[in-house]
Order: sequence, then structure tokens, then C-alpha cells
Amino acid sequence: MFCEVYILDAPYHIDRPFDYLWIEGIKAGDIVRVPFGRSNNLRLAVVTRVKDEPHDSGVSIKPVHSAVCGRYSLSAEMLGLCSFIKEYTLSTFGEAVKCILPPGALSLTDNIKMRRTYTLKLSREGAATLLLASGRAGIRSEGQREIIRYLMEIGTADEELIKALVGVTTAHIRALLDKGIIEVSSFESVRNPYLEYSRNRDTSPIILSPAQQKAYELAEGLYLEAKAKAALLYGVTGSGKTKVIMRLIDRTLFDGRGVIMLVPEISLTPQTVNLFCRRYGERVAVIHSSLSQGERLDAWRRIRAGEVDLVIGTRSAIFAPMENIGLIVIDEEHEHTYKSESDPKYHARDIAAFRCAKHNALMLLASATPSLESFYKAECGSYTLIPLRERYGGVELPEAIIVDMREELRLGNDTPISDRLLKSLGEVYEDDKQAILFLNRRGYSSQISCKECGEVVSCPRCSVSLTYHATGGGKLLCHLCGYRSPVLKKCPSCESDKLSFLGFGTQKLEGELNKYIPDMTVMRMDRDTTGAKLAYDRMLEDFREGRADILLGTQMVAKGHDFPRVTLVGVALADTSLYISDFRAAERTFSLLTQVIGRAGRAASGGRAVIQTYAPHNEVIKLACAQDYDKFYEGEIALRRELSYPPFCDMVTLTLTAEDELELAKEAKHLSDAIISRLEGEFSGLPFTVFGPFEADIYKLNDKYRMKSVVKCKLNKTTRRLFHQLLLEFSSSRGVTLAVDLNPLTV
Repeated sequence: MFCEVYILDAPYHIDRPFDYLWIEGIKAGDIVRVPFGRSNNLRLAVVTRVKDEPHDSGVSIKPVHSAVCGRYSLSAEMLGLCSFIKEYTLSTFGEAVKCILPPGALSLTDNIKMRRTYTLKLSREGAATLLLASGRAGIRSEGQREIIRYLMEIGTADEELIKALVGVTTAHIRALLDKGIIEVSSFESVRNPYLEYSRNRDTSPIILSPAQQKAYELAEGLYLEAKAKAALLYGVTGSGKTKVIMRLIDRTLFDGRGVIMLVPEISLTPQTVNLFCRRYGERVAVIHSSLSQGERLDAWRRIRAGEVDLVIGTRSAIFAPMENIGLIVIDEEHEHTYKSESDPKYHARDIAAFRCAKHNALMLLASATPSLESFYKAECGSYTLIPLRERYGGVELPEAIIVDMREELRLGNDTPISDRLLKSLGEVYEDDKQAILFLNRRGYSSQISCKECGEVVSCPRCSVSLTYHATGGGKLLCHLCGYRSPVLKKCPSCESDKLSFLGFGTQKLEGELNKYIPDMTVMRMDRDTTGAKLAYDRMLEDFREGRADILLGTQMVAKGHDFPRVTLVGVALADTSLYISDFRAAERTFSLLTQVIGRAGRAASGGRAVIQTYAPHNEVIKLACAQDYDKFYEGEIALRRELSYPPFCDMVTLTLTAEDELELAKEAKHLSDAIISRLEGEFSGLPFTVFGPFEADIYKLNDKYRMKSVVKCKLNKTTRRLFHQLLLEFSSSRGVTLAVDLNPLTV
């Protein structure tokens, strides 16, 4: 018998199956150690199948060395998913395996937390007699006596509770064990930081409005067909999409089938988890990157054991090892966070479609601002469109006011806060309500420049300016590579001390708010303030409980949240994302503004949005303020069709990276020639438009230089084979790496 395996850390050019002699107990999906290469170093590998004959009978075949713990073996579905990811994203099989398994699953330790409890082996009467006895017949140690008294009172106690007793140490516990007075029991302890959310159950019936009921019935009809289906739940902000989703989850769980629900941001997880845990109890598992390795492993094991019906999490939760899936929900499906920027560069939507096909399940995408690709598919009939065009309970959409910041400057106001926004914040305070302020730029000042020579203080590792952060005495920080530097007092080029701090971020805006409205409490929520574990959860709960008047933050405050007391939303710089060199700039700006405006007035008290911009007449900003997705889509899809951009083609970026600029330039020419030769030969006639190679937008990143080419094409097996050949050709190159990203986030 033989095993066919993939080496998990194999480079792209040798990523293929290898044959090994089978050992007893090994099955497809197991993680094993195998001797590899001439030196026979032990490598981790995954068994893809067990067979009777090797691929090549003329070579010497080594035996599998050993199996790794079988807790994390892959099912047949997951092995198929690895093959799909490898072919669909042009990654290695090992990269796909590492993506599917939870962090820590491939470590040599089991990472299981054991819980120990202690119980008296004596009867209560026997223990009382022992405490009363004197001399050697009794117990003289006060620590040991305290343990006995405690166990007499409560029967059985966790180790942590016993160690918390006054005067008790581990030595006292060990002594009682040695004497046979107490006994210990050990069992696996499940780490679940959201267990508390399940305590206060809420199983009250979900009451739907007529519009919601109609949407639910349409979605339920698709689900009941028991075939792989896809639907787009398109509803304005505040229309109650979550209620429709919960009713559909109720139906799916009632049928004994599982549900995976994805949310785009960790900051949305607490709100969603709290809502769903209260309804579905302990049969909910949560997966996201802020959990500890042990917590993620325990969640994975619970799902694998069938103890979970509903999985909630960010992008990686799509790989939950759930059997019999009936429904996969992708909430806020337009969000860029569903696309991985590291290998394998998958999109959660593609993985969801693959899994729904395997399980004959329904994929439900939900958004107030769907991606143009998804809405186009709904328009063409690939997805079923389920519209919700009115807010729940008849609540009006918030009034949106556009403030021209050029006029503010002419009137002498050079602060980040317009008079209109300041006045609106005062009204919020008087009404005892809350506000959300959005600024998609963290730090204090976005750059420092010299007034004498014009030099901008830049990162020595990256071709970007350093951002000034005022906390901790002040520092300069690169938001790409993490480089830190003390605040400079002189220009590094001309040594002038005339330095100018330009632009502003959330830190500076927080300081301005505290200066102009000191009576209002500001809570700042960005990457600098949410580094601690579960910091998102605590901050959002504090804001919900009214411990702050203003929630100021970056994108994590802009979407998905439902705060009934928020009546005002302010956007500090509405046009910053409009002018990036990417064809999706208008779509992202419209989506972000629409989502953040929709956070206001979600209760009966109504709401208002103040949008500050230097481009008040821009059509995208005006349509976002009007919450008019249909008109925005109509104009943008016509432009995409005219210019042949997605969804009318696929985009692919080929990025070369090297530490040596001259070597990079040489290999960029090599790449261009390789593409041309293939298009003139084997792949002639293939519809291909190639731009480049040219310097990447950020040419230098972490001491490495980058050049890229952009390709317009139609992705299929033929075009993927072309890109596969290019990766093979450059995979073994020394000093230069090639990365291929199919339909990347930015082009």
C-alpha cells in the first residue's frame, strides 16, 4: 500500500504529489511526517489518498515516518477544497491546508487545556474526625486543613478555586493526594470567551414587517429547493436584513442543518455574537483572529465534533469543518476584507459557493451597497435578487448635510471640525443622544515636511511618509512595515528646524473634540486603541451602555453597527478615498459613505449626517448622501462596460519583488518577454490586454522593490494555465519572486 502526499512547505515549482510507503492506520486527510529530499529531513505533509500502486514503480519509495495527532485530519470535502483553492488561486496545496486548519493545529503539541477538580475520598464524618484528631493521626498543616474544610462544604472544587484559598499552595494539594485524602479528576476544558453571552437566552418570536416577510418567503423558497443556490438580500441601511437572516437560520437549524455566518470586521463580531448567542445558546462557535490560538482550536474541535449548529466569524470561518451545511450567509458582502491579501489569495464568496455546491445549500449575500459584481449577477439572473427597500418600522433615512470645507477655510476655520458639525454635536449633547464620527486615517498628523527644502520625512524601508502619533511622548510610525522613529527636530536633508506637521488623523481629531466640546466624552476606536484582546467587545459595549457620547474611529465604526441612541454621524474627510489610482475608488467611497450615514437615526428619534468634503459637487458623494444605490449602480456599471472593467472582464496583477533594483528591472523585462512569447505561441488568440511592467504604487516596501504588470482577461482553465507556467518559471528564481493575484483588491 502507498500514500500520496503533498509536502506542506513545498515551493511552487515542486508542489506536486509524492508517493510514500503506507503505514498502519494512515488514511486520506491525515497529517504525517515524511523524510524528504536527499538529507531525509522530516517534513509535514497531508495524505491525499491511499492506493495500491505508486505513480512510478521504477524509483525507490521511502516509508511514512509517523502520523501527527489525528484530531486535525481533513475530511474528503476539505481535501477537495484544498485542490479547488490550489487550482483557483494558483497557490500551493500546503498553503491551502494551512489556511483551512486553525493556527496551532500543525504544532507537535496538542494544545489542549485540561481542567482538574478535587474531591474528598473520605466521608464527611471521616473528614471531620481527621480534623479533630491530634498528633500524627490528624492533619497539622493549616493549608491542608483549609482544603479539607472547603471540600467538606462544597463537595468538588476546581484547582483554581482551591489555590485561591488563603494560605493554600500546590504543595498542600500534593500532600493530600499523596496521603489518599483527596482525589483528582482531569478532563478537557473548552476555551470559549463568548460563553457568557449565552446566559441570558432570548427565544422570543421574530416579528417581521410585510416587506421582510416577503423577503423571507423568497429566501426560504430557494432554501427548500435543496439545491445549490445563491441570493442577494439587498436592503437599505436599517431595513432589518438581520431579522430576515435570523428567521432563515431558525428554519435551517429546525431542519437539523448547519449555518455559517460571516461578518467582515472583528468589530462587528461582538454585536452579532451577542445577538445570536442569546438566541441559539452554546451551540454557537465563534472564529476570528483576535481569539487566542487555544480558543480557535477549541472552537474548531467543537465544530468538528458536531457540537455546533451555527458558526459566526470573519473570513477564515468559511473553512469551519461543519457537516451538512444548509445555509452560508455573507453579511456586508461588498467588504474588501472577504478577499485574502496573503497566499492563498482566495475570496470567501468563492469558497462559500464551492461549499454550497457540495452541500446543496443556499448562499445568501446581504448588503445595503452590494459589490457591482454581485448586483450584476443578480441583474443577469445568476443570483436571485431579494430587495428590502424601506427601513424597518417606517423609520426615515437620516438627513444628510454636505459641508464645503473650502468655505470653512475661507471663513478662517482651519480645524478638522466644521461649524455645522460642531453645532450638531452640541445638539446631540443637549438631547442626551450619541454621535459617531468617522475618519479613515489614524495617527495625529499624516506627514511631516520641511518648510525650507520641501523634504517629506519618509520611512527608510518603504516609499511612504511616516505618520506622527502623539501618544507615548510622540513617535513617527510607518503604517506598512511598522518602522518606528523618535520625532525629528531637524530635517534629515537640510537640517532645518522648520518642520511642518500636515494633515490630521483620529488622534488629532480627538484632541480637537476635547478642546471644543469638553463636556462630551470621546471614545477613540482605531488600531492603536484596540490592540488588547477583546478590546472591540469592551469598547462597543461601553458605548452601547452610554459611557461615551462620541464614538470616533476608522472604518471599524462605519458599518454594521446598530446603536439606537446614535442620532448623528459625522464624516471628517469624505473624499480621501475618491482619488486613489484604482477603478473601484468610486464604488468604495459610495459604499463607505452610505454605510456610515446609515448608522444614524436607526430608532424612532430620527437622525442626521454631516459630510465634510473638499468636493461638495462630486456625484458619488451626493448619491451616497441620498442613499441612492440604484442610480449609482446605473452610472458605474455603464462606465465599467465602456472601459471593459469587472464584471465585464477579470483583472490579474503580476508583482515582481526583489531587494536589488537592477535585478528587478532585468526580471521585469524577462516577465514581459515571457508573456509575449506565450501569447504569440501556445496561447495565441487568447483575449489578453497587458499593461506594464511599471513601478508599483508603493515601489519600496519593507526594503524590497516592486514592479507589476496588470492583465485584463477572462479567467478560465486556459488563462490559469498560462499564469501557472509563469509562476513555475519564476518560482525557482533567486532573489526575485513573482506573485499572481487574480481579481485583486486594488489594481
